[in-house]
Amino acid sequence: MNTQNSTPRAGALRHALGNRQMSMIAIGGVIGAGLFMGSGSAIGMAGPAALVAYAAIGLLVVLVMRMLAEMAVAAPGSGSFATYATREFGPWAGLSIGWLYAYQWMVTIGFEAIAGASIVHRLLPTIPTWLAALVMLASLIAVNFARVESFGTFEFWFATIKVAAIVAFLFVGLAAILGFFPGFAAPGLSNLTGQGGFAPEGWGPVAMASLAVFFSYFGTEVVTIAAGEAKDPANAVRRGINSVVWRILLFYIGSIFVIVMLLPWSSTEVAASPYVAVLNELHIPGAAVFMNLVVLTAVLSCLNSGIYSSSRMIHAMALRRETPKAFTRVNRHGVPTAAVILASAGGLATIVANYFVPSDSVYQFLLNSSGSVAVVVYFGITVTQLRFRTRVDRSAPGSLRVKMWGHPYLSVLVLVALLVVTAGMLVSPDTQLSLALTLLVTGIAVGAGILTQVTRRRGAPVGEEPVEQLEGQGI
Repeated sequence: MNTQNSTPRAGALRHALGNRQMSMIAIGGVIGAGLFMGSGSAIGMAGPAALVAYAAIGLLVVLVMRMLAEMAVAAPGSGSFATYATREFGPWAGLSIGWLYAYQWMVTIGFEAIAGASIVHRLLPTIPTWLAALVMLASLIAVNFARVESFGTFEFWFATIKVAAIVAFLFVGLAAILGFFPGFAAPGLSNLTGQGGFAPEGWGPVAMASLAVFFSYFGTEVVTIAAGEAKDPANAVRRGINSVVWRILLFYIGSIFVIVMLLPWSSTEVAASPYVAVLNELHIPGAAVFMNLVVLTAVLSCLNSGIYSSSRMIHAMALRRETPKAFTRVNRHGVPTAAVILASAGGLATIVANYFVPSDSVYQFLLNSSGSVAVVVYFGITVTQLRFRTRVDRSAPGSLRVKMWGHPYLSVLVLVALLVVTAGMLVSPDTQLSLALTLLVTGIAVGAGILTQVTRRRGAPVGEEPVEQLEGQGI
């Protein structure tokens, strides 16, 4: 295949994303809005021991991404893990996980648009929230209707702003911790261990905080979906996912360390907005406005990635005949317009449910039913990798350019960890409803997938794909 080809054939996407854009898409996926908006609640539950929660879940995500890298470098494509699930287990698996992933992003698009609109309203009170949400969503729908380079360019700059903000925060925070920041006395370990200890509420709340932390990492897989439109997909995926390790250490654990070192964990300001609280503690003028703009950038990045990811997942499923043929069509710029419309319509429906339905029950159902999809997706990636590796080691040993560490032991460990996370959600009153509704939606998706597979005439045995078709991609 000529990866430099910029003119799409029927149903084909363009290979137009450069290495620089792919690198920043990977970074943008790591730095999600959850880092800025959700870390305060985790610290409030676990105290400084929230660092342990972020490190443990970060390690879990790194292992999942390594498994995904093994498969994605071998056969990069916009369908990513859903395509691999179809190949290893049959259409029912790919259809199920693909629709769940697209559904999760559709709801997230609406939720993030609402969150972003509230920020705009705080900065500009004369603009109603519903109008701000619609304008933001419409603008990024227009971006995704243009060439894929438009998505890549916007994501590049969104990611650049987020990285610059986090790096500046880390430098300022480290200077304050070491006593080099003017007008601020270094607190030493008084906040880390002097406010009731490192784990002031015990280790049970740390486990509960881990549940909240888990979902803030979701989005790191976007780079593997974008691989279907990269100029050099295998190398871009390998570089992007391999760098997830230091990005998690730097952006997540580093910034949480700064927060718990500089402020008491029980501070109401930390719970409300930890990054603003730190900047205010250091008497940096305009801290609230600055961080609101950074969070708004993270929200816009999430909207951009959500529309892109869900539309490409729908398009890839259509190419595998798991969704209607209409979603295979691309315009002259190689954009799957029908898939973009469907992905955006899901986000618009969520906004409508929140603003225009008299009761918020519909909106809450959508939010809760998609809240635990990350667990299902990661579980699907893990079992698919175990099956994939077994098949490749048997049919084409030594062909993989990227391999999962400690296979199969670490893969099995990830499965156990995901089951532990699920058990934690089952016993936590705050997550029981979300888990139950997600399992309901998952059951519907799996049922639809099985029904589709049973009723559809197959041209080849389920789960088989000739190895020679993948030789050029590393298998």
